[in-house]
Amino acid sequence: MTNKFKPMLLVVEDDPILRKQLKWHFSDYQFLEASTCDEAIAIVKKYRPAVILQDLGIPPEPEGVEAGMKCISEILSVHPNGKLIVMTGRGDHANAIRAISLGAQDFFQKPVSPQTLDFIVERGFRISNLQSGIQHGDIDANDLVSELHTKNEAMIKVCKTIKKLAPTDITCTLLGESGVGKEVLANAIHRNSDRRDRKFMAINCASIPENLIESELYGYEKGAFTGAIKRSEGKIESASGGTLFLDEIGDMPLSIQASLLRFLQERKIQKLGSTKDIPVDVRVVCATNKNLLEMVANGDFREDLYYRICEYVIKIPSLNDRREDKLSLANSFLNEAKKKYNPAITGFTPKAQKEIIEFDWPGNIRELESRVNIAAVMAENSLVTAEDMGFPVEEDEGSLAEKEDNAVDDSTLNVMLDTTLNLKDVRRQAEVVTIKQALDRTKSISEAAKVLGVSRPTLYDLMKKYSLVS
Repeated sequence: MTNKFKPMLLVVEDDPILRKQLKWHFSDYQFLEASTCDEAIAIVKKYRPAVILQDLGIPPEPEGVEAGMKCISEILSVHPNGKLIVMTGRGDHANAIRAISLGAQDFFQKPVSPQTLDFIVERGFRISNLQSGIQHGDIDANDLVSELHTKNEAMIKVCKTIKKLAPTDITCTLLGESGVGKEVLANAIHRNSDRRDRKFMAINCASIPENLIESELYGYEKGAFTGAIKRSEGKIESASGGTLFLDEIGDMPLSIQASLLRFLQERKIQKLGSTKDIPVDVRVVCATNKNLLEMVANGDFREDLYYRICEYVIKIPSLNDRREDKLSLANSFLNEAKKKYNPAITGFTPKAQKEIIEFDWPGNIRELESRVNIAAVMAENSLVTAEDMGFPVEEDEGSLAEKEDNAVDDSTLNVMLDTTLNLKDVRRQAEVVTIKQALDRTKSISEAAKVLGVSRPTLYDLMKKYSLVS
């Protein structure tokens, strides 16, 4: 390949010997070099390199980091699409995280193995190529945008990213608060990939006891441990040919992370009780609501595993950041709920719509869906009211349907208050009434538990507590 067509890599490092070593190592790239921030800025303005390797200790402060931090900001202000990778000293996680907060794409600690360095730089170029395609608008993500009921710019970008990533085998991690729909998006990656006709295997790393995780992931041979009466296939092997979704990866115990890293590097597993390697062809998608970089800095998450699972990171906005999508999502959930629970429902009252839009939704999409399901079960009129949705409503607000509902609710409350003024007793009676209504209007305990937003065992416990019979 002639130099003209090689991808550009800029190295900002004041040590000429190290620059020479890096130039030799990265012979497959068009190598650009700078020893100061001013030189780096001039090169960035002229060539716009896709990936930039920068040491934090550069003149005029080679023993400190402030000059390096300032240089990061200046480079990215000139070239915001550049993928800047920071070189730090051993154990300098705090400054690495600070650099990430300034916009750096990644970091590594010196000294670093050639394999790790290649992996990080190659990932930078892959991300640059992916984002270049997304920004130039050559991706049709309208089907996914419609499916996710979004008009939000950040979510539309997520949809385009998923469509671009899906045909590849790049290991990506979905970052977002609980309830934003990480598994839905992981499934979208699977459905838009060449593996769509094979299995999508989801594993919640936080829900499996630490002593069972390895047997769940890798399987086991007969006699591997007490109770292993037959050979069992693990989740990873079961997903071969398809997609493995590791949800809540940030909750995976450190003791298991080493074996997971080996699998990701070699795409081979060993069952418990066996020394035989089993090759596995599987796409891996991860998700977490935790800050993995902070966990790395605190020693709670392996740095090498972080590099492996975060080849590409997709940040998912919270529902509160998707104000324009709230009502569209609520209507979608209501259409599904009315089919299951209450065909007479036609929509939301204006007051309910306003509250849905204005509410912060700390539980995100999961909370919205749960509230809509409960409202569909509890609604006494064709329009779901703000009260049905669990929002407080003043007497003079809302439609006639809401006022009638308020009167019924006030009457019920008055009966309770005539009996007792004890808040605990009033709450107990309200729970009994709500549970009875949910049981009457659904076909099973599972459905009733779902609309009430509790687990089935919890509902059974409440029924036992209040002597209720299904």
